[in-house]
Amino acid sequence: MIDTHAHIYLDAFQDDRQEMMDRLSAAGVEEVYLPNIDLDSIPQIHSLVSMYPAICKPMMGLHPCSVRDDWKEVLGKIETELDRGGYVAVGEIGLDGYWDKSTLPWQEEALRTQIRWANDRHLPIILHTRDTMDRCIEIVSEELKAGLTGIFHCFNGTADQARRIVRMGFYLGIGGVYTFKKAEMDKHLADIPLDHLVLETDSPYLAPVPYRGKRNEPAYLASIVSKLSLDRNCSADEIIRITNRNARTVFQQIND
Repeated sequence: MIDTHAHIYLDAFQDDRQEMMDRLSAAGVEEVYLPNIDLDSIPQIHSLVSMYPAICKPMMGLHPCSVRDDWKEVLGKIETELDRGGYVAVGEIGLDGYWDKSTLPWQEEALRTQIRWANDRHLPIILHTRDTMDRCIEIVSEELKAGLTGIFHCFNGTADQARRIVRMGFYLGIGGVYTFKKAEMDKHLADIPLDHLVLETDSPYLAPVPYRGKRNEPAYLASIVSKLSLDRNCSADEIIRITNRNARTVFQQIND
């Protein structure tokens, strides 16, 4: 399995990081993609990648919740870091209308800037869309250039939104929310082929059933695979094979 989105470099794992890594390997998780948050998280990501280079893959971007009045200066430093190389995507970027709507104009500018970085560098983008799904889709469609792809992380939108995202050539990140009964994501995604889905945990957040309310970790991908397998009436191996292929397509690591 491939976890396309996990913040396992955060302090939530400082007391049992090695044990967590052992559990994910035992569960069959082969790769974990690490989205950046801000300037402070960069050394945390570097440290984890240096410890587990075969498993952990770094991204670089400015999270929308970290967009504040100094965002232009911070973005300049983020871009310099991106150009040092070794990053597999521009992320985590996007919009967040839940925590602080007052910064949305800055967030939109920062999002457009980072999408343009991805266009110029031929990198995928990883999108955060909390309470802003339609606006994110709109901005991505406006900035879209040939070859740009990426993942709408933690997708919890409608069937129509899912179809619009797929038409743009993007993928849907399926995580713990998919297992929440009230979310009804199985219904919203019923007509979306597996060819457009990737797996994620967003660890340490949004643990799937039966771990809901606990700290999330990549080993719990198995619960998401089980739910998808049940809903799609296919084997867990088939879910893993197709979502792994999709993830490698996004991150340009296609293996025959």
